Amino acid sequence: MSATSAIQGSRHKGSANQGRGHHTSESPRSAEQGAGVSGIQGFNWEERPAVKAARAAKVRSAQPPLRLTRRGRIVLVGVPLILLTVLLISLAGFLNSPAKAADSASELSVTPTVSVTVQPGQSLWEIAGSVAPERDTRDVVADIVQLNNLDGGKVMPGQQIFVPSN
Repeated sequence: MSATSAIQGSRHKGSANQGRGHHTSESPRSAEQGAGVSGIQGFNWEERPAVKAARAAKVRSAQPPLRLTRRGRIVLVGVPLILLTVLLISLAGFLNSPAKAADSASELSVTPTVSVTVQPGQSLWEIAGSVAPERDTRDVVADIVQLNNLDGGKVMPGQQIFVPSN
């Protein structure tokens, strides 16, 4: 008879063997008296998970350590570095934003302008030279393009545009 069938047999005969001094796993005193003893008498069923855990720990320790491939190392190091770089560039952009025109509304000034109608054959360069001959023509053309939100500095005959008056 094997040890397993003997244990199972003693479970069923436990009530008959209790009078003879045998302690089975169903007896309340068996966990106290037979702790750590294997066999039919005083077998501790609660010990088995601990044995299982010890075996699992041995198996885990026997496994080789985790190894990363080249791609894994690049992902592990590269992705956080890229995210950090994007965050730093975003913060630098917010802190050095050129959109701030003035500290208060009283410091803002309105550019004095005059409305001009574009004549046939006239270019922004000619208009800029006639409106402000004392200033550099390139600066005046840039001001006209900015004031009127023009694409590429193109104007059409009959178009109304704003030009700086001083």
